[in-house]
Amino acid sequence: MKILRMKTMVFALFLCVFAGQALASSVSLTFVNVGPGNVAPTGYYAYPYNFSINGSSTLSPMMCDAFNNHISFGESWTANMHSILQGGMFGTSGQAQLDYKAAGLIFVGVFNGQINAALGNSAVWELFSGQNNGSSEAAVQALMAQYLGLAATAPNSAFQGLKVYTAIGARPGYGPQEFIGYSPMAVPEPGTLTLLGTGLLGLATVVRRKMGV
Repeated sequence: MKILRMKTMVFALFLCVFAGQALASSVSLTFVNVGPGNVAPTGYYAYPYNFSINGSSTLSPMMCDAFNNHISFGESWTANMHSILQGGMFGTSGQAQLDYKAAGLIFVGVFNGQINAALGNSAVWELFSGQNNGSSEAAVQALMAQYLGLAATAPNSAFQGLKVYTAIGARPGYGPQEFIGYSPMAVPEPGTLTLLGTGLLGLATVVRRKMGV
């Protein structure tokens, strides 16, 4: 009985500690259309790119962050969807992570109508790809600087619901574009799950001592 109980607790601990791996889920994306009518200073379509997720008839507006990747209308692919706090194809830590956080806050500003869509999308492209925006470059640079500063001090709660959709096998300059979107479903962050796992480990140790195993 003692051995059975310990095995059950160890199994529960294993699930909690490694559940973070399941935070990235695979979804099917179909690129349906763009608009209404935003064109970036570079002459390319800007937010919103409208997608069907897993065949849904309700379209989800997203923002492209990979200027040098390309897609076509009607194209479908499988993507990993995860919290923007985990980064994406351009990196998962350091400056790349800060860039994703800034991109997420810019997306929210565009989504809420507080930032011009073409200017906001151009700033996100320049964060990751560094393209020049001609006469709009000064405005793009100012927006980037403002939101990099905000991202550096923003709490994790400011990024709740922001997701990155990375096509499986894609990388900068190869494969479908990567997109930023919003999903209101709350998902526990990896740190929360790790903390839970640590707590269970401590509990298992105490119980083990009491049981004399």
